[in-house]
Formats: sequence, C-alpha cells, structure tokens
Amino acid sequence: MPQIIKDSVVVNDDWEILHLSEDDTADTVTVPSGKTIVPLKVWLLQKASLEQRSDIGVWFSSDEQAKELGADIQRFSVIAIDFPKFADGRGYSIAYNLRTRFGYSGELRAIGDVLRDQLFYMQRVGFNAFAVRADKNIHDALKSLSDFSEKYQTSVDEREPLFRRANRLGATS
Repeated sequence: MPQIIKDSVVVNDDWEILHLSEDDTADTVTVPSGKTIVPLKVWLLQKASLEQRSDIGVWFSSDEQAKELGADIQRFSVIAIDFPKFADGRGYSIAYNLRTRFGYSGELRAIGDVLRDQLFYMQRVGFNAFAVRADKNIHDALKSLSDFSEKYQTSVDEREPLFRRANRLGATS
C-alpha cells in the first residue's frame, strides 16, 4: 500500500487519485467505488451523481482556483493540490486560499512532483499531508518538516511575525 506523510507521521494511504487518460472526459469518466480523489472538473461535471458519496475527495490542478469549488469546499474530508513540476508554485496560493479565505480545515494534500525541499514551505501555507514523489525516500522527506526552528514571516502556521514573538534582551514589559 502506498504511503504518505500526514500530520507529521508516515501512514498508509487508502485514497486512490483519479487521473484522466487521453480517452477520458471529465463528464463521462467512471469514478471507481471506494475512497477516490477526483479532479475538480470531474466533481463539477458529475456532482449530481457523486454528492451522495462520502468517500470522494477532490484535487486541483495548478491552473484552477479554490473559489471554483464554492460552498462545496467544506463537504470534503480531503482536498489535494497537484504540483505538476517542482518549479510550479501556484499550488501554494491555492492552499493558502483554501485555509485562510475559505476556512477549509480537513486534510490538505500535496500531490505530484512533491520533493523534500518543498515540504516545510508547503506546511507553512496549510498542507498537512504530502504524497512524496515515488522515487524519493518518504522518511527522509519527513525530516524536512522540522528543517528550520524559527519562521520570520506570518502564514497559516504562524500568525505573528518573529519581531513580535522575540524576547529581546533588556526589553521591559
């Protein structure tokens, strides 16, 4: 069974990610039974038949926006964001918006070209699950979540900048 990092622990992954083949279209592809994370376009076009299922998650490609899911955001226990290549950072904005603007509190998973060097920063914008690329060591990647002891800037995981959190020598209250 494949494994992911979820909430800073390596766990078995019981979700299947549905990818469309060249012959598939979002409105006609058959969604398998069981825990399945479907592309956003599949959800939007097959919502009437899928909304009765509690074992459906949705994934965003990097050119889609969180607002496209609308009020349905809160119905999913897992939302994934695809990183098609290491240099494509649009998924960070999608994650940040899901957490801050839309209040999503479920599992937010990074999928695709997910590498060790990205995990710390992905965690900062709200990801709590990572499907590390299959050719990489997941246990080595797990260590990257604690690469840095301090964070200067604010983000989803830290609301106060370092200068407000710092206890300076000689400072009086």
